[in-house]
Amino acid sequence: MRQTKILCSLVFSLFLFVTFVYGEDPYRFFTWKVTFGDIYPLGVKQRERVLQGILINGQFPGPRIECVTNDNLIISVHNELNEPFLLSWNGIQHRRNSWQDGLSGTNCPIPPGKNFTYVLQVKDQIGSFFYFPSLAMHKAAGGFGGIAIWSRPRIPVPFPPPAGDFTLLAGDWFKRNHTYLRAILNRGHKFPAPDGLLINGRGWNGYTVTVDQGKTYRLRISNVGLTTSINFRIQGHKMKLIEVEGSHTLQNTYTALDIHVGQSYSVLVTADQPAMDYYMVVSSRFTKLVLTTTAVLHYSNSFKGVSGALPWGPTDQIAWSLSQARSIRWNLTASGPRPNPQGSYHYGMIKPARTIRLANSAPIINRMQRYAVNRVSYVPTSTPLKLADYFKIGGIFSVGSISDYPTGGGAYLQTSVMGADFRSFVEIVFENFETTVQSWHIDGHSFFVVGMDGGQWTPASRKGYNLRDTVSRCTTQVYPKSWTAIYMALDNVGMWNIRSEDWARQYLGQQFYLRVFSPANSWRDEYPIPKNALLCGKAAGRHTRPF
Repeated sequence: MRQTKILCSLVFSLFLFVTFVYGEDPYRFFTWKVTFGDIYPLGVKQRERVLQGILINGQFPGPRIECVTNDNLIISVHNELNEPFLLSWNGIQHRRNSWQDGLSGTNCPIPPGKNFTYVLQVKDQIGSFFYFPSLAMHKAAGGFGGIAIWSRPRIPVPFPPPAGDFTLLAGDWFKRNHTYLRAILNRGHKFPAPDGLLINGRGWNGYTVTVDQGKTYRLRISNVGLTTSINFRIQGHKMKLIEVEGSHTLQNTYTALDIHVGQSYSVLVTADQPAMDYYMVVSSRFTKLVLTTTAVLHYSNSFKGVSGALPWGPTDQIAWSLSQARSIRWNLTASGPRPNPQGSYHYGMIKPARTIRLANSAPIINRMQRYAVNRVSYVPTSTPLKLADYFKIGGIFSVGSISDYPTGGGAYLQTSVMGADFRSFVEIVFENFETTVQSWHIDGHSFFVVGMDGGQWTPASRKGYNLRDTVSRCTTQVYPKSWTAIYMALDNVGMWNIRSEDWARQYLGQQFYLRVFSPANSWRDEYPIPKNALLCGKAAGRHTRPF
């Protein structure tokens, strides 16, 4: 009997060992050195240190992160710049872990000459995203890179494995360095127009994708620019849309695709044309001067370079873009990161407990250009809001310092935080009374874009909502003099940034934080503060945790 008990105890111990050692999700380790370095994005050599671009391990753009659903990413970032630095992860949800979000409201900056290790998990996610530097207009200097999250091997994917997988990071670019652009904004002036467009850090025909004739390839395209919506197309080829920011879509075919600031798309392209080289074109949308750049789609058996006219692309046609946006639908039968079909989550059958209306504006405050949400222009603090909340430090922010709806009166400066209940289901309406396209992003969550239209939103607008198969994503556009409505489950406790992806507007206040709160104070709802968390501001000198 005693031997049996000992044997059972050994078997149980072995089970625990296997569960906790071998049953854990895989880890992927990265060591990144962030430096200034020479770049030639528009053919202009930037010689002085303050004019150089931001490189990661000597690369511009930075290295692509490739991982699988639920992988743990251990990313050690060494800041060798002469100023503080942070990286954020556009579209990564950080389940229960806003400590890793990498924004001024959640993390202390990495000081010059120091390093910080991000410990994050791509929990229950697939798809195409990107990382970027979040402080001090660093995004204008580079420091961004792609993120590709693959499905687990046993989870069915609704298309055959492509012959290759490429990331295309496109967006506007400025010849002036980030310190100059930052100074313009700090003086309260409007942002200048961009000087050009880039594809993977290169100008006209500066980047090449090589394909084999007859094979099909996946292109992951992200708009990593500062202010400008773009259109992407490939000479002589069609694109089959398969994924938008972590959601498999109905596989509609497009010849040109609008991508607004901060958005990411995946398309399949088949090399089914005669063997030669073809233009891949990116052009600006809704700008007075249409900017254009190209990359090259090179057939491996081609001996003929690119030639002919660039394929047509839209310029200022809002109705064209709106029609395309409405055509992007959720693939209800495809599996997402889990084996159950995406459509098994019937978002349209859930009644929102709360409606939040958010109106952007461009006020002048203290004789300086600012941008605001519901009259409030956000002011960052030296103590991250997440740390102030954890250590219960008063005087940093107050929950409810931004209204749920637009109100009359003048705009004002405030460290704005909106409170919300964990596991609530909300309707958010972005209202744009301005004449420019807006792009909005919500950290820590994905949401369903249930409707968008011109004019003023009213409760009657709900009659036109798509409550069946609209796409789930993390970044949405709002057209001029228009509105966009989303449904969102607040299923992720933390301090989450809601912001304009127009980086000048974000820098000058068009953002705020959503505090999703659970009174349980349980690790089941939110992870504890990381042991290695940097402490600054009024949190300096405090302690994280012993284990």
